[in-house]
Amino acid sequence: MSTASVYPEGVAAAFEIAADLSYDGVELMIWTDPVSQDPRAVERLAERHGVPVTAVHAPCLAVTQRVWGADPVQRLRRTVEVAARFGAGTVVVHPPFRWQRRYASVFADEVARAKEYRGITLPVENMFPVTRGSISTVPYALGHDPTEVGFGAYTLDLSHTAAARVDTLGLMDRMGERLTHLHLTDGSGAAKDEHLVPGRGEQPCAEVCQRLADDGFAGRGGTVALEVSTRRCRTRQERVGLLAESLLFARLHLAPTRHPAPIPSARR
Repeated sequence: MSTASVYPEGVAAAFEIAADLSYDGVELMIWTDPVSQDPRAVERLAERHGVPVTAVHAPCLAVTQRVWGADPVQRLRRTVEVAARFGAGTVVVHPPFRWQRRYASVFADEVARAKEYRGITLPVENMFPVTRGSISTVPYALGHDPTEVGFGAYTLDLSHTAAARVDTLGLMDRMGERLTHLHLTDGSGAAKDEHLVPGRGEQPCAEVCQRLADDGFAGRGGTVALEVSTRRCRTRQERVGLLAESLLFARLHLAPTRHPAPIPSARR
């Protein structure tokens, strides 16, 4: 479960809810919440609740451009070090914004560097155009589809595919075995990032999960994080209900449907 899924509650609430619902782990979103920026505090939460950090999301949102300093390269490197400290093998990262020209010029090298020197995979996430009225713009220097540039690993976000109105299964096919992380969520096709509970939008969430379950995704070290919006929930109980529903969807559809052929018995 992404810790962003409990917003406006914080990281401490995310660990508590993840433990209560028996999630396998959390994806830590490095965010404006001071706890998310404090590795010691996160380690204490993980130990207290028995919930490991399995992935870390780098602070690359527009609202986190000053978290850990103004230099995006240093932010990314620090995130990689924090992930290594937690024993998490995945750091989710967005492509650079258009105004980050220097960062864009070295981004691919930094992504490769983390894998080479720290053994951490940085799957680059698919994004979406930003629409204001009749005007639609892509705020990313390398575009919103990372497969157009080409990277060694990808994150597939199903709310972003909905907002971009792209062929989700086609994008998944282009990512191929370099798809190493999934943000399991949903979208209605509106031109905005909705992060609906999977199954409540129009994305092929079940088919995506079943494809991953059947093609050895987990065996290749692939990970799945539920990243849903519960910010409109009025109570903790309502929030927990949505996150329980999301987990049930994931467990159901990530169960393999193909079974290995039985080994023939020896002839006598």
